[in-house]
Amino acid sequence: MSKQTYRICCFQRKFKLKEAEAPDEIKDLFGKYSENGIMTAEHLCKFLKDVQGEENVTKEEAESVLESALKLVHEHLNIVFHRKGLNLDVFFRYLFSDANVSISTDKKVYHDMTAPLSHYFIYTSHNTYLTGNQLNSDCSDVPIIKALQRGVRVIELDMWPNSSKDNVDILHGGTLTPPVELIQCLRSIKEHAFVASEYPVVLTLEDHLTPDIQAKVAEMVTQTFGDLLFTCGAECLSEFPSPESLKGRIIISTKPPKEYLESEKLSEKDDGSQKGKKSSEEKAWGAEISDLTQKMIAAYENKESEECLDEEGDSHHENPNIQQNTAPEYKHLIAIQAGRSKGPISEWLTVDPIKVKRISLNEEKLANVALNRGKDLIRFTQRNLLRVYPKGIRVDSSNYNPLIGWMHGAQMVAFNMQGHGRPLWLMQGMFRANGGCGYLKKPELLLKADANNEVYDPKRLLSVKTTLKVKIYMGKGWHLDFKRTHFDAYSPPDFYVKVVRIYLHLIFI
Repeated sequence: MSKQTYRICCFQRKFKLKEAEAPDEIKDLFGKYSENGIMTAEHLCKFLKDVQGEENVTKEEAESVLESALKLVHEHLNIVFHRKGLNLDVFFRYLFSDANVSISTDKKVYHDMTAPLSHYFIYTSHNTYLTGNQLNSDCSDVPIIKALQRGVRVIELDMWPNSSKDNVDILHGGTLTPPVELIQCLRSIKEHAFVASEYPVVLTLEDHLTPDIQAKVAEMVTQTFGDLLFTCGAECLSEFPSPESLKGRIIISTKPPKEYLESEKLSEKDDGSQKGKKSSEEKAWGAEISDLTQKMIAAYENKESEECLDEEGDSHHENPNIQQNTAPEYKHLIAIQAGRSKGPISEWLTVDPIKVKRISLNEEKLANVALNRGKDLIRFTQRNLLRVYPKGIRVDSSNYNPLIGWMHGAQMVAFNMQGHGRPLWLMQGMFRANGGCGYLKKPELLLKADANNEVYDPKRLLSVKTTLKVKIYMGKGWHLDFKRTHFDAYSPPDFYVKVVRIYLHLIFI
Protein backbone atom coordinates (compact mmCIF):
# COMPACT_ATOMS: atom_id res chain seq x y z
CA MET A 1 0.00 0.00 0.00
CA SER A 2 1.48 3.36 -1.07
CA LYS A 3 0.77 6.90 0.11
CA GLN A 4 0.17 10.17 -1.74
CA THR A 5 0.46 13.54 -0.02
CA TYR A 6 -1.51 16.67 -1.02
CA ARG A 7 -1.35 20.14 0.46
CA ILE A 8 -4.54 21.52 2.03
CA CYS A 9 -4.20 25.13 3.21
CA CYS A 10 -1.04 25.10 5.37
CA PHE A 11 -1.35 21.43 6.26
CA GLN A 12 -0.65 18.26 4.41
CA ARG A 13 -3.00 15.32 3.95
CA LYS A 14 -1.98 11.81 3.05
CA PHE A 15 -4.11 9.40 1.04
CA LYS A 16 -3.45 5.69 1.22
CA LEU A 17 -3.59 3.92 -2.11
CA LYS A 18 -4.67 0.32 -1.72
CA GLU A 19 -3.33 -2.00 -4.38
CA ALA A 20 -6.14 -3.05 -6.69
CA GLU A 21 -7.33 -6.63 -6.29
CA ALA A 22 -8.54 -8.75 -9.18
CA PRO A 23 -12.37 -8.76 -9.45
CA ASP A 24 -14.22 -12.06 -9.12
CA GLU A 25 -14.73 -12.26 -12.90
CA ILE A 26 -10.97 -12.10 -13.46
CA LYS A 27 -10.37 -14.69 -10.75
CA ASP A 28 -12.87 -17.03 -12.41
CA LEU A 29 -11.19 -16.58 -15.81
CA PHE A 30 -7.78 -17.23 -14.32
CA GLY A 31 -9.05 -20.37 -12.60
CA LYS A 32 -10.47 -21.64 -15.90
CA TYR A 33 -7.28 -21.02 -17.90
CA SER A 34 -4.64 -22.03 -15.35
CA GLU A 35 -3.53 -25.04 -13.35
CA ASN A 36 -2.37 -25.07 -9.74
CA GLY A 37 -2.38 -21.27 -9.68
CA ILE A 38 -0.09 -20.90 -12.71
CA MET A 39 -1.03 -19.86 -16.27
CA THR A 40 1.48 -21.33 -18.72
CA ALA A 41 2.06 -20.27 -22.32
CA GLU A 42 -0.37 -22.99 -23.46
CA HIS A 43 -3.04 -21.69 -21.08
CA LEU A 44 -2.41 -18.09 -22.15
CA CYS A 45 -2.65 -19.04 -25.82
CA LYS A 46 -6.04 -20.67 -25.23
CA PHE A 47 -7.20 -17.61 -23.24
CA LEU A 48 -6.18 -15.23 -26.03
CA LYS A 49 -8.08 -17.32 -28.58
CA ASP A 50 -11.22 -18.11 -26.58
CA VAL A 51 -11.73 -14.90 -24.62
CA GLN A 52 -10.01 -12.12 -26.56
CA GLY A 53 -10.81 -13.42 -30.01
CA GLU A 54 -7.20 -13.55 -31.22
CA GLU A 55 -7.86 -16.60 -33.37
CA ASN A 56 -4.51 -16.64 -35.15
CA VAL A 57 -2.25 -16.34 -32.11
CA THR A 58 0.46 -19.01 -31.89
CA LYS A 59 2.07 -20.67 -28.89
CA GLU A 60 5.31 -18.85 -29.68
CA GLU A 61 3.50 -15.51 -29.60
CA ALA A 62 1.86 -16.46 -26.31
CA GLU A 63 5.29 -17.28 -24.87
CA SER A 64 6.51 -13.85 -25.96
CA VAL A 65 3.49 -12.21 -24.30
CA LEU A 66 4.14 -14.19 -21.13
CA GLU A 67 7.79 -13.14 -21.00
CA SER A 68 6.84 -9.49 -21.58
CA ALA A 69 4.28 -9.60 -18.77
CA LEU A 70 6.76 -11.15 -16.34
CA LYS A 71 9.44 -8.64 -17.28
CA LEU A 72 7.02 -5.73 -16.88
CA VAL A 73 6.01 -6.77 -13.38
CA HIS A 74 9.55 -7.59 -12.30
CA GLU A 75 11.09 -4.30 -13.50
CA HIS A 76 8.40 -1.85 -12.46
CA LEU A 77 6.65 -3.45 -9.50
CA ASN A 78 9.33 -5.74 -8.04
CA ILE A 79 6.81 -8.55 -7.54
CA VAL A 80 7.89 -12.15 -7.05
CA PHE A 81 6.60 -14.32 -9.87
CA HIS A 82 6.75 -17.89 -11.17
CA ARG A 83 9.13 -18.13 -14.10
CA LYS A 84 7.12 -20.85 -15.85
CA GLY A 85 3.93 -18.83 -16.03
CA LEU A 86 1.70 -16.10 -14.66
CA ASN A 87 0.14 -16.08 -11.23
CA LEU A 88 -3.19 -14.33 -10.62
CA ASP A 89 -1.64 -10.99 -9.69
CA VAL A 90 0.65 -10.85 -12.72
CA PHE A 91 -2.15 -11.99 -15.03
CA PHE A 92 -4.43 -9.25 -13.66
CA ARG A 93 -1.79 -6.58 -14.18
CA TYR A 94 -1.09 -7.81 -17.69
CA LEU A 95 -4.78 -7.54 -18.65
CA PHE A 96 -4.85 -3.85 -17.72
CA SER A 97 -1.44 -2.94 -19.10
CA ASP A 98 -0.57 -1.40 -22.46
CA ALA A 99 0.92 -4.75 -23.45
CA ASN A 100 -2.57 -6.22 -23.81
CA VAL A 101 -4.49 -5.11 -26.89
CA SER A 102 -8.13 -5.70 -26.00
CA ILE A 103 -9.42 -5.17 -29.56
CA SER A 104 -8.72 -7.88 -32.09
CA THR A 105 -6.16 -6.84 -34.70
CA ASP A 106 -7.23 -9.49 -37.19
CA LYS A 107 -6.34 -8.30 -40.71
CA LYS A 108 -9.00 -10.36 -42.45
CA VAL A 109 -11.25 -8.43 -44.87
CA TYR A 110 -14.81 -9.62 -44.27
CA HIS A 111 -17.01 -7.10 -46.15
CA ASP A 112 -18.23 -7.67 -49.70
CA MET A 113 -15.76 -5.66 -51.81
CA THR A 114 -17.43 -6.12 -55.20
CA ALA A 115 -19.92 -3.22 -55.03
CA PRO A 116 -19.22 0.22 -56.60
CA LEU A 117 -16.88 2.60 -54.72
CA SER A 118 -19.88 4.74 -53.78
CA HIS A 119 -21.10 1.92 -51.50
CA TYR A 120 -18.15 2.28 -49.12
CA PHE A 121 -16.84 4.60 -46.46
CA ILE A 122 -13.23 5.35 -47.44
CA TYR A 123 -10.39 6.29 -45.07
CA THR A 124 -9.67 9.86 -46.22
CA SER A 125 -7.05 12.46 -45.29
CA HIS A 126 -7.06 16.24 -45.69
CA ASN A 127 -3.97 18.22 -46.78
CA THR A 128 -2.04 15.02 -46.26
CA TYR A 129 1.35 16.62 -46.90
CA LEU A 130 1.25 18.93 -43.84
CA THR A 131 3.29 18.00 -40.79
CA GLY A 132 1.45 20.31 -38.38
CA ASN A 133 -0.83 23.34 -38.51
CA GLN A 134 -2.39 24.75 -41.67
CA LEU A 135 -0.48 28.04 -41.63
CA ASN A 136 3.27 27.54 -41.36
CA SER A 137 4.10 23.87 -40.76
CA ASP A 138 6.43 22.04 -43.14
CA CYS A 139 5.13 20.27 -46.23
CA SER A 140 6.66 16.82 -46.55
CA ASP A 141 6.15 13.34 -47.92
CA VAL A 142 6.60 11.93 -44.38
CA PRO A 143 2.98 12.45 -43.24
CA ILE A 144 1.85 10.95 -46.57
CA ILE A 145 3.93 7.85 -45.86
CA LYS A 146 2.56 7.62 -42.31
CA ALA A 147 -1.01 7.97 -43.54
CA LEU A 148 -0.56 5.17 -46.08
CA GLN A 149 1.09 2.95 -43.48
CA ARG A 150 -2.01 3.41 -41.30
CA GLY A 151 -4.30 2.33 -44.11
CA VAL A 152 -5.49 5.74 -45.35
CA ARG A 153 -6.78 5.35 -48.92
CA VAL A 154 -7.41 8.96 -50.04
CA ILE A 155 -4.43 11.33 -50.24
CA GLU A 156 -4.80 15.05 -50.97
CA LEU A 157 -2.16 17.10 -52.81
CA ASP A 158 -2.30 20.85 -53.58
CA MET A 159 -0.26 21.52 -56.74
CA TRP A 160 1.34 24.93 -57.39
CA PRO A 161 4.05 26.13 -59.79
CA ASN A 162 7.43 26.45 -58.09
CA SER A 163 9.23 29.78 -57.80
CA SER A 164 10.83 29.43 -61.25
CA LYS A 165 7.51 28.39 -62.85
CA ASP A 166 9.05 25.31 -64.44
CA ASN A 167 8.12 22.60 -61.95
CA VAL A 168 5.49 21.65 -59.37
CA ASP A 169 5.47 22.12 -55.62
CA ILE A 170 3.03 20.78 -53.05
CA LEU A 171 1.99 23.36 -50.45
CA HIS A 172 -1.03 24.94 -48.80
CA GLY A 173 -1.68 27.99 -50.97
CA GLY A 174 -1.87 31.44 -49.39
CA THR A 175 0.02 30.37 -46.26
CA LEU A 176 3.63 30.21 -45.06
CA THR A 177 3.99 26.45 -45.44
CA PRO A 178 7.40 25.55 -46.98
CA PRO A 179 6.82 23.39 -50.09
CA VAL A 180 7.82 19.86 -51.00
CA GLU A 181 8.35 18.73 -54.59
CA LEU A 182 5.53 16.82 -56.26
CA ILE A 183 7.84 14.14 -57.63
CA GLN A 184 9.04 13.30 -54.11
CA CYS A 185 5.44 12.83 -52.97
CA LEU A 186 4.58 10.69 -55.99
CA ARG A 187 7.55 8.39 -55.42
CA SER A 188 6.67 7.96 -51.75
CA ILE A 189 3.06 7.22 -52.64
CA LYS A 190 4.13 4.53 -55.11
CA GLU A 191 6.46 2.93 -52.57
CA HIS A 192 4.01 2.87 -49.67
CA ALA A 193 0.57 2.83 -51.32
CA PHE A 194 -0.15 -0.83 -50.64
CA VAL A 195 1.91 -1.69 -47.56
CA ALA A 196 -1.16 -1.62 -45.29
CA SER A 197 -3.92 -2.43 -47.77
CA GLU A 198 -4.12 -3.81 -51.30
CA TYR A 199 -7.23 -1.78 -52.09
CA PRO A 200 -7.10 1.33 -54.32
CA VAL A 201 -5.53 4.65 -53.38
CA VAL A 202 -7.28 7.81 -54.58
CA LEU A 203 -5.28 11.02 -55.12
CA THR A 204 -7.48 14.12 -54.86
CA LEU A 205 -5.71 17.04 -56.51
CA GLU A 206 -6.09 20.78 -56.24
CA ASP A 207 -4.76 22.14 -59.52
CA HIS A 208 -3.28 25.66 -59.81
CA LEU A 209 -1.12 24.95 -62.86
CA THR A 210 -0.59 26.29 -66.37
CA PRO A 211 -1.07 23.90 -69.34
CA ASP A 212 2.66 23.35 -69.90
CA ILE A 213 3.14 22.37 -66.26
CA GLN A 214 0.02 20.22 -66.37
CA ALA A 215 1.63 18.29 -69.21
CA LYS A 216 4.71 17.85 -67.04
CA VAL A 217 2.54 16.56 -64.19
CA ALA A 218 0.93 14.06 -66.56
CA GLU A 219 4.38 12.83 -67.56
CA MET A 220 5.55 12.53 -63.95
CA VAL A 221 2.40 10.70 -62.85
CA THR A 222 2.48 8.31 -65.81
CA GLN A 223 6.19 7.52 -65.48
CA THR A 224 6.03 7.13 -61.69
CA PHE A 225 2.92 4.97 -61.38
CA GLY A 226 2.98 3.18 -64.74
CA ASP A 227 0.58 0.24 -64.78
CA LEU A 228 -0.60 1.08 -61.25
CA LEU A 229 -2.54 4.04 -62.65
CA PHE A 230 -6.24 3.54 -63.37
CA THR A 231 -7.56 5.69 -66.22
CA CYS A 232 -10.70 5.74 -68.33
CA GLY A 233 -9.68 8.18 -71.06
CA ALA A 234 -11.78 11.29 -71.58
CA GLU A 235 -15.05 9.48 -70.93
CA CYS A 236 -17.03 9.91 -67.72
CA LEU A 237 -17.71 6.78 -65.70
CA SER A 238 -21.32 5.59 -65.79
CA GLU A 239 -20.74 3.72 -62.53
CA PHE A 240 -17.77 3.51 -60.20
CA PRO A 241 -15.74 0.29 -60.29
CA SER A 242 -15.51 -1.84 -57.15
CA PRO A 243 -12.61 -1.83 -54.67
CA GLU A 244 -12.05 -5.49 -55.56
CA SER A 245 -11.59 -4.71 -59.27
CA LEU A 246 -9.24 -1.83 -58.42
CA LYS A 247 -6.85 -3.70 -56.14
CA GLY A 248 -3.34 -2.33 -56.44
CA ARG A 249 -4.43 0.66 -58.52
CA ILE A 250 -3.95 4.40 -58.03
CA ILE A 251 -6.78 6.72 -59.10
CA ILE A 252 -6.62 10.44 -59.89
CA SER A 253 -9.57 12.61 -58.87
CA THR A 254 -9.92 16.33 -59.56
CA LYS A 255 -12.08 18.75 -61.51
CA PRO A 256 -12.00 18.71 -65.29
CA PRO A 257 -10.97 22.09 -66.76
CA LYS A 258 -14.45 23.43 -67.55
CA GLU A 259 -15.49 22.99 -63.93
CA TYR A 260 -12.68 25.30 -62.86
CA LEU A 261 -13.92 27.94 -65.26
CA GLU A 262 -17.42 27.84 -63.79
CA SER A 263 -16.26 28.20 -60.18
CA GLU A 264 -17.60 31.32 -58.51
CA LYS A 265 -16.47 33.35 -55.57
CA LEU A 266 -18.00 32.62 -52.21
CA SER A 267 -20.01 35.57 -50.92
CA GLU A 268 -19.32 37.15 -47.57
CA LYS A 269 -22.76 36.09 -46.47
CA ASP A 270 -22.01 32.43 -47.10
CA ASP A 271 -18.58 32.69 -45.54
CA GLY A 272 -19.70 34.49 -42.41
CA SER A 273 -23.04 32.85 -41.78
CA GLN A 274 -21.58 30.41 -39.27
CA LYS A 275 -19.12 32.73 -37.53
CA GLY A 276 -19.70 33.48 -33.89
CA LYS A 277 -21.90 30.44 -33.32
CA LYS A 278 -20.97 28.09 -30.52
CA SER A 279 -23.22 25.05 -30.53
CA SER A 280 -23.47 21.85 -28.59
CA GLU A 281 -21.31 20.29 -31.34
CA GLU A 282 -18.36 22.38 -30.21
CA LYS A 283 -18.93 21.41 -26.60
CA ALA A 284 -19.07 17.75 -27.53
CA TRP A 285 -16.13 17.66 -29.94
CA GLY A 286 -13.83 20.32 -28.52
CA ALA A 287 -12.97 23.93 -29.29
CA GLU A 288 -12.33 24.83 -32.88
CA ILE A 289 -8.86 26.31 -32.49
CA SER A 290 -6.22 26.69 -29.82
CA ASP A 291 -4.93 30.05 -28.65
CA LEU A 292 -3.09 30.92 -31.86
CA THR A 293 -2.11 34.39 -32.98
CA GLN A 294 -5.31 36.16 -33.94
CA LYS A 295 -3.67 38.17 -36.71
CA MET A 296 -2.64 34.97 -38.49
CA ILE A 297 -6.13 33.55 -38.15
CA ALA A 298 -7.73 36.74 -39.44
CA ALA A 299 -5.41 36.79 -42.43
CA TYR A 300 -6.25 33.19 -43.22
CA GLU A 301 -9.98 33.86 -42.88
CA ASN A 302 -9.68 36.72 -45.37
CA LYS A 303 -7.98 34.38 -47.79
CA GLU A 304 -10.71 31.78 -47.25
CA SER A 305 -13.45 34.30 -47.96
CA GLU A 306 -12.01 34.86 -51.43
CA GLU A 307 -12.02 31.18 -52.31
CA CYS A 308 -14.76 28.90 -53.50
CA LEU A 309 -16.66 26.79 -51.04
CA ASP A 310 -15.35 23.72 -52.78
CA GLU A 311 -11.60 23.43 -52.19
CA GLU A 312 -11.02 22.26 -55.72
CA GLY A 313 -12.48 25.47 -57.11
CA ASP A 314 -9.46 27.57 -56.20
CA SER A 315 -8.38 28.09 -59.77
CA HIS A 316 -10.84 30.91 -60.41
CA HIS A 317 -7.94 33.28 -59.80
CA GLU A 318 -6.25 31.98 -62.91
CA ASN A 319 -6.65 33.08 -66.51
CA PRO A 320 -9.65 31.33 -68.11
CA ASN A 321 -7.76 31.10 -71.40
CA ILE A 322 -5.16 29.01 -69.65
CA GLN A 323 -7.73 26.52 -68.46
CA GLN A 324 -9.33 26.28 -71.90
CA ASN A 325 -5.99 25.10 -73.27
CA THR A 326 -5.49 22.42 -70.64
CA ALA A 327 -3.06 19.67 -71.65
CA PRO A 328 -5.13 16.72 -72.99
CA GLU A 329 -2.73 14.15 -71.55
CA TYR A 330 -3.38 15.64 -68.11
CA LYS A 331 -7.15 15.62 -68.59
CA HIS A 332 -7.10 11.94 -69.55
CA LEU A 333 -5.57 11.05 -66.17
CA ILE A 334 -8.72 12.11 -64.32
CA ALA A 335 -10.66 8.92 -63.56
CA ILE A 336 -13.00 10.35 -60.91
CA GLN A 337 -14.27 13.75 -62.00
CA ALA A 338 -15.12 16.27 -59.31
CA GLY A 339 -18.18 18.44 -59.93
CA ARG A 340 -19.29 21.81 -58.62
CA SER A 341 -21.22 22.29 -55.39
CA LYS A 342 -22.46 25.74 -56.43
CA GLY A 343 -25.83 27.19 -57.23
CA PRO A 344 -29.14 25.65 -56.10
CA ILE A 345 -28.76 22.55 -53.96
CA SER A 346 -31.25 20.71 -56.12
CA GLU A 347 -28.95 21.24 -59.11
CA TRP A 348 -25.72 19.80 -57.77
CA LEU A 349 -27.47 17.00 -55.84
CA THR A 350 -29.21 15.81 -58.99
CA VAL A 351 -28.44 12.16 -59.70
CA ASP A 352 -27.37 11.69 -63.31
CA PRO A 353 -28.38 8.21 -64.55
CA ILE A 354 -25.61 8.07 -67.18
CA LYS A 355 -22.56 9.33 -65.29
CA VAL A 356 -21.18 9.61 -61.77
CA LYS A 357 -19.09 12.30 -60.09
CA ARG A 358 -17.61 13.50 -56.81
CA ILE A 359 -18.44 16.75 -55.03
CA SER A 360 -16.82 18.34 -51.97
CA LEU A 361 -18.44 20.21 -49.09
CA ASN A 362 -16.88 21.72 -46.02
CA GLU A 363 -18.21 20.58 -42.65
CA GLU A 364 -20.45 23.63 -42.19
CA LYS A 365 -22.05 23.33 -45.62
CA LEU A 366 -22.61 19.63 -45.02
CA ALA A 367 -24.35 20.32 -41.69
CA ASN A 368 -26.64 22.85 -43.37
CA VAL A 369 -27.52 20.57 -46.29
CA ALA A 370 -27.97 17.58 -43.98
CA LEU A 371 -30.42 19.56 -41.87
CA ASN A 372 -32.57 20.65 -44.80
CA ARG A 373 -31.96 18.05 -47.53
CA GLY A 374 -30.79 14.94 -45.69
CA LYS A 375 -32.69 12.47 -47.86
CA ASP A 376 -31.36 14.11 -51.03
CA LEU A 377 -27.81 13.66 -49.72
CA ILE A 378 -28.40 9.98 -49.13
CA ARG A 379 -29.92 9.51 -52.57
CA PHE A 380 -26.96 11.35 -54.14
CA THR A 381 -24.36 9.25 -52.29
CA GLN A 382 -25.95 5.99 -53.40
CA ARG A 383 -24.33 6.51 -56.84
CA ASN A 384 -21.95 9.43 -56.43
CA LEU A 385 -19.07 10.28 -54.11
CA LEU A 386 -19.25 12.99 -51.45
CA ARG A 387 -16.10 14.36 -49.84
CA VAL A 388 -16.32 16.40 -46.63
CA TYR A 389 -13.40 18.50 -45.40
CA PRO A 390 -12.63 20.70 -42.35
CA LYS A 391 -13.72 24.33 -42.39
CA GLY A 392 -11.06 26.95 -43.00
CA ILE A 393 -10.62 28.23 -39.45
CA ARG A 394 -9.28 24.89 -38.24
CA VAL A 395 -5.80 26.27 -38.71
CA ASP A 396 -4.48 24.12 -35.86
CA SER A 397 -5.35 20.99 -37.88
CA SER A 398 -8.16 20.02 -35.53
CA ASN A 399 -11.04 17.87 -36.75
CA TYR A 400 -14.82 17.69 -36.57
CA ASN A 401 -17.61 15.20 -35.85
CA PRO A 402 -17.43 12.59 -38.64
CA LEU A 403 -20.76 11.00 -37.78
CA ILE A 404 -22.85 13.59 -39.63
CA GLY A 405 -21.08 12.75 -42.88
CA TRP A 406 -21.28 8.99 -42.35
CA MET A 407 -24.98 9.16 -41.39
CA HIS A 408 -25.72 10.79 -44.74
CA GLY A 409 -23.64 8.40 -46.83
CA ALA A 410 -20.54 10.59 -47.33
CA GLN A 411 -17.80 8.23 -48.46
CA MET A 412 -14.80 10.56 -48.01
CA VAL A 413 -14.88 12.26 -44.62
CA ALA A 414 -11.49 13.97 -44.85
CA PHE A 415 -9.49 14.42 -41.64
CA ASN A 416 -6.24 16.09 -40.65
CA MET A 417 -4.29 12.94 -39.81
CA GLN A 418 -1.55 14.93 -38.08
CA GLY A 419 -4.11 16.22 -35.56
CA HIS A 420 -5.29 14.66 -32.32
CA GLY A 421 -8.35 14.35 -30.10
CA ARG A 422 -11.64 12.47 -29.95
CA PRO A 423 -12.76 12.91 -33.59
CA LEU A 424 -9.49 11.45 -34.89
CA TRP A 425 -9.63 8.59 -32.39
CA LEU A 426 -13.12 7.79 -33.62
CA MET A 427 -11.92 7.89 -37.22
CA GLN A 428 -8.98 5.60 -36.47
CA GLY A 429 -11.17 3.19 -34.52
CA MET A 430 -13.79 3.13 -37.26
CA PHE A 431 -11.29 2.07 -39.91
CA ARG A 432 -9.73 -0.69 -37.83
CA ALA A 433 -12.76 -2.70 -38.95
CA ASN A 434 -12.73 -4.90 -42.06
CA GLY A 435 -9.11 -5.82 -41.57
CA GLY A 436 -7.97 -2.20 -41.58
CA CYS A 437 -8.14 -2.18 -45.39
CA GLY A 438 -9.46 1.42 -45.52
CA TYR A 439 -12.87 0.53 -47.01
CA LEU A 440 -16.05 -0.19 -45.03
CA LYS A 441 -19.29 -1.26 -46.70
CA LYS A 442 -22.09 1.16 -45.89
CA PRO A 443 -25.21 -0.22 -44.16
CA GLU A 444 -27.94 -1.37 -46.52
CA LEU A 445 -30.42 1.33 -45.52
CA LEU A 446 -28.03 3.95 -46.95
CA LEU A 447 -27.79 2.06 -50.24
CA LYS A 448 -31.34 1.18 -51.21
CA ALA A 449 -34.73 2.79 -51.79
CA ASP A 450 -38.01 1.19 -50.73
CA ALA A 451 -40.87 0.09 -52.99
CA ASN A 452 -41.99 3.72 -53.31
CA ASN A 453 -38.47 4.83 -54.31
CA GLU A 454 -38.06 6.56 -50.95
CA VAL A 455 -34.64 6.52 -49.31
CA TYR A 456 -33.93 6.40 -45.61
CA ASP A 457 -34.77 9.55 -43.64
CA PRO A 458 -31.88 10.34 -41.24
CA LYS A 459 -34.28 12.20 -38.95
CA ARG A 460 -36.38 9.09 -38.38
CA LEU A 461 -35.76 7.30 -35.09
CA LEU A 462 -34.81 3.65 -35.41
CA SER A 463 -35.49 0.82 -33.01
CA VAL A 464 -32.62 -0.44 -30.87
CA LYS A 465 -30.62 -3.07 -32.76
CA THR A 466 -27.88 -3.79 -30.23
CA THR A 467 -27.30 -2.91 -26.59
CA LEU A 468 -23.67 -2.48 -25.58
CA LYS A 469 -22.90 -2.94 -21.89
CA VAL A 470 -19.61 -1.72 -20.48
CA LYS A 471 -18.32 -2.70 -17.05
CA ILE A 472 -15.55 -0.69 -15.44
CA TYR A 473 -13.17 -2.89 -13.50
CA MET A 474 -10.47 -0.50 -12.43
CA GLY A 475 -9.04 2.97 -12.74
CA LYS A 476 -5.40 3.63 -12.05
CA GLY A 477 -2.63 6.13 -12.60
CA TRP A 478 -4.73 9.18 -11.70
CA HIS A 479 -2.19 10.37 -9.12
CA LEU A 480 0.44 10.70 -11.86
CA ASP A 481 -1.54 13.44 -13.62
CA PHE A 482 -1.88 15.88 -10.71
CA LYS A 483 0.54 18.19 -8.97
CA ARG A 484 0.73 18.08 -5.20
CA THR A 485 -0.98 21.50 -5.00
CA HIS A 486 -3.46 20.86 -7.81
CA PHE A 487 -6.52 20.61 -5.60
CA ASP A 488 -8.56 23.26 -3.81
CA ALA A 489 -6.78 24.56 -0.73
CA TYR A 490 -9.74 23.86 1.57
CA SER A 491 -10.97 20.48 0.39
CA PRO A 492 -9.46 17.07 -0.40
CA PRO A 493 -9.49 15.60 -3.90
CA ASP A 494 -12.94 14.57 -5.15
CA PHE A 495 -12.54 11.89 -7.80
CA TYR A 496 -15.26 10.54 -10.04
CA VAL A 497 -15.51 8.34 -13.12
CA LYS A 498 -16.83 9.70 -16.40
CA VAL A 499 -17.83 7.27 -19.12
CA VAL A 500 -18.15 8.73 -22.61
CA ARG A 501 -20.48 6.99 -25.04
CA ILE A 502 -20.20 7.81 -28.72
CA TYR A 503 -23.50 7.16 -30.50
CA LEU A 504 -22.66 5.57 -33.85
CA HIS A 505 -26.29 5.65 -35.06
CA LEU A 506 -26.20 4.01 -38.50
CA ILE A 507 -22.63 2.90 -38.72
CA PHE A 508 -22.85 -0.57 -37.22
CA ILE A 509 -26.51 -1.38 -37.85
